[in-house]
Order: sequence, then structure tokens, then C-alpha cells
Amino acid sequence: MGLFDDIRSACRTVAERATFVQIDRSRIGPYARSIPRDLVAWPSLDPAHHYVGAPDRTLAYVLSIDAINFGSGYFPRLAKRSGLSGYMTIATSLKEWFERRGVVSSVDLIDLTPERCADMFGQTATVTETSRDRKGADTSPVEELMSLFARALNDLGRFIADRYRGDFAGVVEEAGRSAETLVGLLRQMPFYRDVHPYGELTVPFYKRAQITAADLSVALGNHPWGRFDDVAGLTAFADNLVPHVLRVDGLLRYDPDMLARINRQELIGAGSPEEVEIRACGLTAVEMLVDEMRAGGAAVIARDLDYFLWNRGQQPRYKSEPRHRARCVYY
Repeated sequence: MGLFDDIRSACRTVAERATFVQIDRSRIGPYARSIPRDLVAWPSLDPAHHYVGAPDRTLAYVLSIDAINFGSGYFPRLAKRSGLSGYMTIATSLKEWFERRGVVSSVDLIDLTPERCADMFGQTATVTETSRDRKGADTSPVEELMSLFARALNDLGRFIADRYRGDFAGVVEEAGRSAETLVGLLRQMPFYRDVHPYGELTVPFYKRAQITAADLSVALGNHPWGRFDDVAGLTAFADNLVPHVLRVDGLLRYDPDMLARINRQELIGAGSPEEVEIRACGLTAVEMLVDEMRAGGAAVIARDLDYFLWNRGQQPRYKSEPRHRARCVYY
């Protein structure tokens, strides 16, 4: 079995044993049939909020945005742009930084500090105000997030500089058109090691490493740097929005006490049994939907269905209800 098979197998086992989250299997067929196949078939990155330009710069942008494609547990405290979510605020700010600089090098990433990240992402006032108000050793969540962003981009810069002499293309060229190999390369950086214990199990998700391959395939699909022969093998990307969409739509059922905590906007511990079950059951439910849609003749893969469900989650119906939040570097 390969890495992607290991992820699916571990998540299925968690779903079978789960006590906090249940998949309503009776809803899988009807829900799969309700999904508009034409909307699933053509995923894209919104150029209004993502850098899309020359292949080398687009490649550097995708690697960079997915290096910091986390922080949803911090986003309620983030200063957001008008009408934009936390992720879109970050993606747009990074896009504009790329546009201002013209060419972004691995050294540029290595040189970033938490203070420069706060400025880049429009958080300077938020960090300053919270730092002024805090007492003792308490740390502002946004200040903490900017420190994590700086470390993640520093790690990426050093990885590209040390292993590929500063050439961002080196990592995808070493991957050799294999998304699974790319995931293996990226997980050498600490923040990509998205693996968690669940009882005696070890549960890998590798959400950000997988979505890097997915985003490259979407942004650069007509270029060799975006071609992965095993892109169909990618799993769903275990985060907190897709499970939320599936819960609101009735495919996932949460333990009432846990749901009450989520509705009170309490944090769910990263790596806790509850959090692992939410992510694993969400991933497994998406895989079940893919199987159902394929059985009905649709040529769908997990990457495309995940993109569709994530975008569905931007609708007011889903935004109006709290989703689980965990402060971690994985989503």
C-alpha cells in the first residue's frame, strides 16, 4: 500500500471506531446524486485572490501559500478584509506581496520575521493592540499566528535554498510527476508532519502537503510542474470546513456535547480524539461520496469534490453556524 492508501485506511478505521462523530451512510447515495457534476469537474484557483502569472512565479506562490495554509483556529481573531474569509485575506495579501516584489526568492522567505508577516498580512494593528492589552505572559493569538507563518515560510525558504539551491522548481522536478513523492518531500519540514495518535493507531492526514500537489495541478495543469500522474490518488483534504459542510448537510452527526462546545466556539484540542474523528470521518465521507458518484458514472476524484465542498462552505448557510476550531499548523 502507498501513502494515500495508508491515509484512507487509517481514516476508515477511525470512522468505524468513532464515538464523537458518525457518518450517516443512508445519506451518502442521495447526497452524491444531488451534487451538480458539472461544477465538480473543473476546479480552479480564483485569480482575484491567488497569484496566477508566469509559471515560475505561480509555482513559488503556490508553494508559499500552502506553506501557510493553516490558522483556521486563529481566524476569528484575525483582522479580515471586507467580505473575505480568513484564508482569502491571507491568500490575497500574499498575492499582493508577490506582485509588489516581482520575483520572490528563497532568501526573501528566509528573511521574513513575525513583524514583517504582520505587516504583509495586514495584522500589525491587531497585534499591537492585543499586545498592549495583554497581561503577564499571555500571547495574542494573532501574534502567535504571525510567528507560525514566519517560521513556516522560513522553513520553506531554507528547504528550497539548501536542497535545490534556491530553485522552487527543484522540488516538483524531484517529485517526478508523483503527488505522493511530493508529499514525501514536503513532510521533511516540521509543519507538514500531519500525523496523530488515536488509541493505538497512527493516523496520517498530510492535508497541506496533499493540497500543495492539488493546487499545483490546478494552477499549472498545462505546464510540466503541474502534472502529477497520480493526482487521482489524492485523498480529501482533512480540515474543519468540509466536515462542517457535511454536518450541516446531514451526512455527519456530532456528539451533542461536542457540538454544544463547537456552538459555544470553544476550541477543540488539536490531536484530541474528537478532532481526529472530525477530520477522519470528514475525509472518509468524501471518499464514500466519490465512490458513489463513480458508481453512477461520474468521472470524479477526491480533489475535485473536496474543492467543491470547500467552496460550498463559503455560502451564508454554512457561515451562519460555527465550525470546530483547533489552533494548529495543519489546517
